[in-house]
Amino acid sequence: MHLEQLDAAGKKRGYESMNWEVFLAPYVQVVEELKVKLKGMRSQFENESRHSPIEFITGRVKPVRSILQKAANKQVTVDLLHQEIQDIAGLRIVTQFVDDIYTVVGMLKARNDFTIVNEIDYIVETKESGYRSYHMIIEYPVETIHGEKKVLAEIQIRTLAMNFWATNEHSLNYKYDSQIPAELKTRLKTAAEAAFRLDEEMSKIRDEVQEAQRIYHDQQQIKKHK
Repeated sequence: MHLEQLDAAGKKRGYESMNWEVFLAPYVQVVEELKVKLKGMRSQFENESRHSPIEFITGRVKPVRSILQKAANKQVTVDLLHQEIQDIAGLRIVTQFVDDIYTVVGMLKARNDFTIVNEIDYIVETKESGYRSYHMIIEYPVETIHGEKKVLAEIQIRTLAMNFWATNEHSLNYKYDSQIPAELKTRLKTAAEAAFRLDEEMSKIRDEVQEAQRIYHDQQQIKKHK
């Protein structure tokens, strides 16, 4: 399976006999379970007519092609894949406001169903490209037919504006095979700063926005129970 994606070095590192369906099954389980739990957190805020710091959640398991490419770049052998490639399972939490990011971070740190292994604040320590987001690597216990298995997963937390920018930057990286032309890089960085200024301005009118959302939610609830 996927042998056409392997070079000689990849085969030497043990990937030739890899059963990807079996290997990725726990990662699929992690993504599905965490999506349910995180959406549950969002629903609790809505049920209490409170502003939810979570706008929406997405999740994915990294495609085999991407795993193989990253493993090749890092020269990771098959027996260390589960340790060295920490974003095979990935979740993204998107918020309305920058402050919401840190509210979500606090809620995740308060949970006891997984362990936080590492975290990087790319909002404070912005990448050279202009990328902003808050990253967490967690260790999540999955129940399998062979017993408990601890699986690493990455959680990215970012605003709508940050997500818009990052999604487009990712597309351009794919188009140019991670070699984006210098002029386009400059324009992307300018766009990243503009997106962050938008976040800052929206934070200044946050209370007004949240009040409007609360009124709308209350009206919808009244209509629902008529």
